[in-house]
Amino acid sequence: MNEKVKKILSITLPLLLGVFLVFYTYNKFTPEQLEEMKGYFKNADYRYIVISSVFSIVSLAARGYRWRYSLEHMGYLSDFKTNVSAVNIGYLMNYTVPRSGEISRALVLKKYKDIPFDKSFGTIIAERVIDLFLLIGFIVTALLLQFDQLQTFFTSKIPVEKLIYLGIFGGIGCITAVLLFIYSKWKPILFIKEKIAGLIEGLLSTFKMPNRVPFMVYTAVIWISYVLTFYSAIFALPETSEIGFGTIVTAFVVGSLAVTFTNGGFGAFPLMIAQILFLYGIPETAGTAFGWILWTSQTALVVLLGGLSFLLLPILHRKK
Repeated sequence: MNEKVKKILSITLPLLLGVFLVFYTYNKFTPEQLEEMKGYFKNADYRYIVISSVFSIVSLAARGYRWRYSLEHMGYLSDFKTNVSAVNIGYLMNYTVPRSGEISRALVLKKYKDIPFDKSFGTIIAERVIDLFLLIGFIVTALLLQFDQLQTFFTSKIPVEKLIYLGIFGGIGCITAVLLFIYSKWKPILFIKEKIAGLIEGLLSTFKMPNRVPFMVYTAVIWISYVLTFYSAIFALPETSEIGFGTIVTAFVVGSLAVTFTNGGFGAFPLMIAQILFLYGIPETAGTAFGWILWTSQTALVVLLGGLSFLLLPILHRKK
């Protein structure tokens, strides 16, 4: 399979999955339920969606500003406008190929600031490692607060036996790859080792930098903004406005996982949010409407900011 076909499949397959999930979601609703959902969209209080979007912008700005600390520690300078534009473009690119945003961010700095790709990409990986630990913290919190409900949800939705088989085959594949990486003298492997050394330098820079405290402060701002983005939106519908803290954390975790493993959560985010809220007595029609309202507003914001960043970066770097 050539690279062109792989690229096309990497874009189309996740999109087709999203389309399937959309049809799957709406085919199970009766015409009356669909009319009820239209009422939710029509009568929603979109002032809270605007507030939610403001918190989302704060998280993007904080992520762009935080990036400078790990870059400066490695001896590279990049201004806030370029950093936040790269972050916006990265989020937009994640709607095409999942996780391609990290590569896009590093490419932007390579193009406009001459920062080596492997070094800036290493700092991005470091960010993602920290984000992963924080997400795990939220997952643990959700499990502690809502263990019974989550156990019911995941055992009914995830084929555990298949995951075990995939884990075994994946473990064998990882061990094989590690052994080849350590002992192989093949030139492509040596080239990859050189690039990984740059990635490791970028990864370790986060833990060695002198500005660790402000870095972690901005990390806290990012994740608090994420939670407030979700929290603000629940007041858009009366049916979701009174859900408890445990439900909010649980829905936030499930929504985050849906976004992480798909094209920005297309199709998956509203479905998963509706399913998790249904466990807490929220009608499925209301949960689905809430999921789509929040997802659509966030997607529109990402497309707007990502598009503006594409347009403004060449203007901001005319000389370059």
